[in-house]
Amino acid sequence: QVQLVESGGGLVQPGGSLRLSCAASGSIFSIYAMGWYRQAPGKQRELVAAITSGGSTNYADSVKGRFTISRDNAKNTVYLQMNSLKPEDTAVYYCKGATMGDDYWGQGTQVTVSS
Repeated sequence: QVQLVESGGGLVQPGGSLRLSCAASGSIFSIYAMGWYRQAPGKQRELVAAITSGGSTNYADSVKGRFTISRDNAKNTVYLQMNSLKPEDTAVYYCKGATMGDDYWGQGTQVTVSS
């Protein structure tokens, strides 16, 4: 079992920045990739960024150049640094841990970009 807890969401003005954190606990040795997803009202959940255990990353086209995913293995934590935020980035952001058996999700954290 893997437990994931997100934090760092909130209200920010357009052009602002936020950093989301996802702390993992439990059978973290089984995780081979971590990802951030988001779901806006009335829309499907979509991948924002992902990072593998080897450090490879990939990003949705809509966030390339603005968001950065990183990990601190000593803290078992994955981060999503979000810069130049836009109103269309407003969503609930979820952390996902992928293992060979199951995918695990956090509870989500709300990000609202509004003036």
